[in-house]
Amino acid sequence: MRIRIVDAFTDRPFAGNPAGVVLLDAFPDDDRLQRIALEVNHSETAFAHRLPPGGEADWALRWFTPATEVAMCGHATLATAHVLHTTGAHEGPVRFATRSGVLIATSGEDGSITLDFPTAPLTPAEAPAGVAEALGAEPRTVVDTGANTGDLLIEVADEKTVRGLAPDLKALAAYSERGVIATARAQDPARGYDYVSRCFFPNVGIDEDPVTGSAHTALAPFWSERLGRPDLTGLQASSRSGRVRTELRGGRTLLSGHAVTVIDGELLA
Repeated sequence: MRIRIVDAFTDRPFAGNPAGVVLLDAFPDDDRLQRIALEVNHSETAFAHRLPPGGEADWALRWFTPATEVAMCGHATLATAHVLHTTGAHEGPVRFATRSGVLIATSGEDGSITLDFPTAPLTPAEAPAGVAEALGAEPRTVVDTGANTGDLLIEVADEKTVRGLAPDLKALAAYSERGVIATARAQDPARGYDYVSRCFFPNVGIDEDPVTGSAHTALAPFWSERLGRPDLTGLQASSRSGRVRTELRGGRTLLSGHAVTVIDGELLA
């Protein structure tokens, strides 16, 4: 069984968000998939197999964290599309059948990959009691991001505040299904990004995710409304860091970035 580690939302190795990618003939039982994901121990491992021709999708795709299966993952989808294209396993746009519906990945002439994902339905919310203490910053705006992501998106004062967060992850786990997205407007848009974010997902076994494509299905509509533009670039300010270009198209959000394969090996167990 071939297994690859791909850094997504970056054009250089050892940056962005690493994902395991495993191409299969069919999905084995869930316990085996979960054990492999735990062994890989990245925020997500993607498992995919080819579907019969003539259907609405080309490949079936599932994502597992070290602790659980998730309903949506952007960076591991980008990583899977990168593997399919660079190995010749698939040509042209890839249609993935997932728990979040059919997701399409398209390669650009510059080597980037654009994902077509459902836009997160944002619902304004009151800041829950104690969330400021758990996050380590006072919320300016709070929204619920809906079922696909299951996050609480919290706008804080500024970019410096986002970069300096050191949350109480155990306490933070109480406030949403997956975790908390902290965000603020970019201090200097001339540096090539419009907003910053960090993502803390203790409920799925990820203290801080390096670069989260799915979170940008919520960040894109949130910041497009405030900045008055459908096309934006977000910087996820984790220690590895990565940029996600977003284009808001109503009920769909396009997420674009590069990917780099850093490990290509064989799963022996």
